[in-house]
Amino acid sequence: MFTYYFDLALRSLKRNKVLTALMVLAIAVGIGASMTTLTVMHLLSGDPLPGRSGHIYYPQVDATPAGYTKGGPLDMLDYRSAVDLWSARRADRQALIAGSDVKVSAPGSNQPPVMRPMLATTADFFPMFDVPFRYGSSWTTADDAARARVAVISASLNDRLFGGRNSVGRTLHLKDSDVRIVGVLDAWRPSPLFYDVRGGRFAQGQTAGFYGKPEDVFMPFFGALEVNAGNFWQFTCWGKVTTPGRLQNQPCVWVGLWVQLESASRAADYRAFIASYAREQKALGRFAETRVRMMHLMQWLDFNHVVPSDVKLQTWLAFAFLAICLFNTIGLLLAKFLRRGGEIGVRRALGASRRAVFAQCLVEAGVVGLVGGIGGWLLTLAGLWLVRRQPVEYADMAHLDLGMFGVTFALAIAASLLAGVLPALRASRVTPALQLKTL
Repeated sequence: MFTYYFDLALRSLKRNKVLTALMVLAIAVGIGASMTTLTVMHLLSGDPLPGRSGHIYYPQVDATPAGYTKGGPLDMLDYRSAVDLWSARRADRQALIAGSDVKVSAPGSNQPPVMRPMLATTADFFPMFDVPFRYGSSWTTADDAARARVAVISASLNDRLFGGRNSVGRTLHLKDSDVRIVGVLDAWRPSPLFYDVRGGRFAQGQTAGFYGKPEDVFMPFFGALEVNAGNFWQFTCWGKVTTPGRLQNQPCVWVGLWVQLESASRAADYRAFIASYAREQKALGRFAETRVRMMHLMQWLDFNHVVPSDVKLQTWLAFAFLAICLFNTIGLLLAKFLRRGGEIGVRRALGASRRAVFAQCLVEAGVVGLVGGIGGWLLTLAGLWLVRRQPVEYADMAHLDLGMFGVTFALAIAASLLAGVLPALRASRVTPALQLKTL
């Protein structure tokens, strides 16, 4: 029966090409606008570590003076607290992080030195966040303890300095020191740059920086502090810094700590541990408050409002535009079906039920949605091409994956069926006798 209705739908749509084109265009434009913004929203708000994010936590304690912060600790840790928590080894995996810019060059290369972002971290960073490698591997926990002069570099830096060849074992010149390359990352672009999210709740609408590219150089935390001394970024300070960029034991928060806890009981134990640590530090007079906080990864991203507010607004506006397109489609379908009142009256007189007429009209609306979906898909591709030309950090990530491709057609057909319900219902209630008198 569906094949019969489908054939009738094609015949009907061919009979009035202008009206059909208007309906298809309305669906296509609405779908193109909404799917462009929905795809961007999907890319920016997805889980960066599917299946694992619920086991990755960001612990915080408050080392600031009395009255300095309200509602909870600042988004990063002071050096002593971060190292104390890391050194306790209470997590299944744990990684310290601190950022800086460093001057990079390769001995023997004809490329001039360049400033590149560097992440000082610890060996667990790479397996904890499932970082892919093209060549080599990360350093070891022994390298962390030994303050080893080793580094992992990004694929883009490897392409620039070594032409994309395997550079494991080669020397990299960082500032005034030589380090040995032990690994080269494969293509890796987490969205957002989750391990470096902080401060978003204080600057809503200014969160595009969460979608930048990962650092080009990664070094063992304590070795990096020596190699690039004086260049590390502070997050917040509540007192005068003796030497800018040299932040160990200064009144500043500037170090992040991520921990992996594989069970709810482990997470509960770790929460108790950081609470106990805060009480201990307050008893020693180093903390004024015992405020602590620990969220898993997705909670932390939500807490910092990582999705830019303009993207949310654009998504709402696009779906409002889709609703307007649907109202236009409803009017066009209603006009089309009621113009065929005589044909529908004959079918009803010959024994077709109201349900059969309703189904036939819905199939016709679905065909309009299918064709409109093709147009919407093409307009979505064009819209994402325009997004990639915009001066925003997430522009290069705008693409239509297989899942969103399916959503495009599902939304187009669902929208057209929804738009067709009222016209199909009206058409199915045509009185056969009245229509036959007018023939």
